[in-house]
Formats: sequence, C-alpha cells, structure tokens
Amino acid sequence: MRQDTDRAFHIDADDMPTGTLLSRREALTLLANVGAAAAVVTLGPSVLAQSASPGAPAVAGSALPSCVIRPELTEGPYYVPNELERSDIRTDSADGTTAPGARLDLTFLVSRIDGTGCTPLGAAAVEVWHCDAKGVYSGVTDRSFDTVGHDFLRGVQRTDAAGAATFTTIYPGWYEGRTVHLHFKIRSDPNASAGTELTSQLFFDDTFTDAVYLAEPYASKGIRTLRNDGDGIYQQSGGQTLVTVAPSTDGYQATFAIGVQMS
Repeated sequence: MRQDTDRAFHIDADDMPTGTLLSRREALTLLANVGAAAAVVTLGPSVLAQSASPGAPAVAGSALPSCVIRPELTEGPYYVPNELERSDIRTDSADGTTAPGARLDLTFLVSRIDGTGCTPLGAAAVEVWHCDAKGVYSGVTDRSFDTVGHDFLRGVQRTDAAGAATFTTIYPGWYEGRTVHLHFKIRSDPNASAGTELTSQLFFDDTFTDAVYLAEPYASKGIRTLRNDGDGIYQQSGGQTLVTVAPSTDGYQATFAIGVQMS
C-alpha cells in the first residue's frame, strides 16, 4: 500500500526557513481582529492562511482583516525539487506526451498578511505536483512504477502583481491509502537566503469527485478505496484546504486564495 508519510521537511542551516509560526497568543490576537470569520479557524503547530474573500483588496486602517488561518500539511514522499517554470503542467517534457484526464484550471491568489489585512504578494513561487488519473507521480520510483526522468503534472510559477498564478493541469486521480489531493508549496522569495516557505495540500469534495470519476480515464481504475473522512492528512487539515471546483467550457476551474504570514 502506498501512502504519503507524515514526515517533516528537512531544511539545512543555509536553506530558507519554514513559514512563520504563530504563538497561541498571536493567533488569538489575530482571531480577535478577524471577528466572525474566526469560527472556521483551526490552530496548528504551523500555519497557512486563506483569504475569506478571494481577490479582496488590502484592508486599510482599522478595517477588519480578510484572512483566516489554515494548517500546514506534510510534503509527502513524492516531492521533486527544481521544477520546470510553466503554467501548463500536463505535458511530460521527456517525451512530449500529455497526461490524460479532465482539464483543471487552478488559480492561486497569494497575499501577505501584515496583521491588519492582506496585500497581494507578487513574485512568490507557487509550486504544484500531484498524481495522474491512474495514481502515478512523475519523477520518482515506487513499488508499482518508475517514472524517474519524467515531469508530468509538476511545475512552478511566480505570482503576478495581483498575487495570482494559474496552472493548467488535470483533475487528480487517486491511489491506495490516500484520498484525492494536490500538493503545493509557496516561497516568498526563492532567490533569497532567507524567506518564508509553506507546504500544504488541497482536497476535493467527495461528491464532486464521484461525478468526475464517472468518465475515463478515471472510471477504468475502479472505485476509490478512501474518501476524505478516512484520510489522516485530510483530518489534520480540518477540511480547511478543501477547494471548490466548478465546471468550465474546457473542463473544470478552481481558485484558492491564500495568505502567507510573514516574519
């Protein structure tokens, strides 16, 4: 059985530190400022933050912040560094083939949290990787596959001035031991010796996934063996990184707005 293990991401002394941790007092202070939005917040050992109103402008003066805290989640065993900088990650540069599956246009809206609100974070690196429709990752060796030298469904982009980075990919497949998910990292300044790095996973509504999986190439893999409520990493997330997907003219689309607590 393959499973993403809950292992810490090792960072050497010269590498970029992980994302800023909020103490309980700091988190409670932020929650007090957020007000009603605080009801959906989970405090964890390390955190991400997601905007309650995607695309909202910066909050000025005494206005309430538009951000709530989200948990950081495990990197998993299939991370490969030094991804290609590209927006369409469906193509394997090794042989030019395109990963089959339902098209998914996924936009990240990245903001910087300054304690009183959120402002767009431009030039941040957003990195994405996930398995194909059959549950296979590129660039790694596993008991059931060896895809070293391939890079389908992996890529990185810099956010624009509005903090946006859009990836064209496919709706992720599934494999034994995990619910449907997609991995991502955000680095505030990948070229600097110091900065903020955050790692987490997106999850998908089970009912929506069931409908997507009625079509090929997902249908031929059979009925998936694990849903969100049975996945330990999903449970750690508290459902707070569940992304809302909607049909589009070409397939599906989703937007995930997320703020980074900077030091």
